[in-house]
Amino acid sequence: MSQGTAGRVAPKLVATSRQRPLISGDRLFRAIAYGAAALIMLIAAVFIVALFIPALPAITKFGLGFFVSRTWDPVRVQFGALPAIYGTLVTSAIALLIAFPVGMGAALFLAEDARLRLLRGPLSFAIELLAGIPSVVIGLWAFFILTPLMRDNVDPFLKQTLGFLPFFQGSASGYGFLTAGVVLAIMVLPIMIALSRDVIRAVPLALREASLALGATDAETIWSVVLPYARVGITGAVLLSLGRALGETIAVTMVIGNRPEISASLFSTGYTLPSVIANEFTEAVGNVYLGALFYLGLVLVVITIVVNVLARLLVWRFTGSEPTAA
Repeated sequence: MSQGTAGRVAPKLVATSRQRPLISGDRLFRAIAYGAAALIMLIAAVFIVALFIPALPAITKFGLGFFVSRTWDPVRVQFGALPAIYGTLVTSAIALLIAFPVGMGAALFLAEDARLRLLRGPLSFAIELLAGIPSVVIGLWAFFILTPLMRDNVDPFLKQTLGFLPFFQGSASGYGFLTAGVVLAIMVLPIMIALSRDVIRAVPLALREASLALGATDAETIWSVVLPYARVGITGAVLLSLGRALGETIAVTMVIGNRPEISASLFSTGYTLPSVIANEFTEAVGNVYLGALFYLGLVLVVITIVVNVLARLLVWRFTGSEPTAA
């Protein structure tokens, strides 16, 4: 058969294969796949409705003012989510500020440093072990070990050296936003390290070798080649860690102090959205009180959705800014 004949036959074969009718197995597989996708959407919708219906009494009474009110008074049936939202955002921000440099350093060491290969296995195992520790155990450790350490050593040191800043003023009891942020940083570190390590390892070896061949040092290669290439994945790792920090409940409840207050001082006690729900759900009496707690759950879901949307927008922005292959 000549080359021209083969060229005419190949498109016909491709067209025939594309037009081939689905067999029963293909139809079954497609039905299962579409059913699984629809089930996920149904579960999400049922979850939202299950929160929205019990929250209706509070939504009807407080409306959007629930988000800006500082009052949380079950006796007078007056509730506002602002202190809990503030505490959630502050503790999560502290956690990321502490965990990001530590996590990135550990991830770069595990992925890039080839001189200490024997340590990679034990360190990776230690990271996975830390990720598997239940939050209540970390909360107990924080309550009995970390809180006295913060009260007697860390907080007084910060107050003495940085007391001119409003963030480090006031009395230091060991409980408060700073301690809760440290606990969250410990809890999100395994996620950040593991994901960042895998992303950094996925950077093509040819890029590293090309940078080194041009005379760049290891540090310059990491800073100018590896990290820019892996920034999308690292951003995803940070935002996934933020999602873990936003939803953590027990460990934070044990060390934050559980008072509905807004203060610039990181030594002050406060509340987070999950800790309010965990602390007061068993004590809630009446439709409005219960509705306020479900309303807080809806707020937490909305914040989580916003974080995920921002993550997707960042990924699109970074992906669009990267040069495409010719």
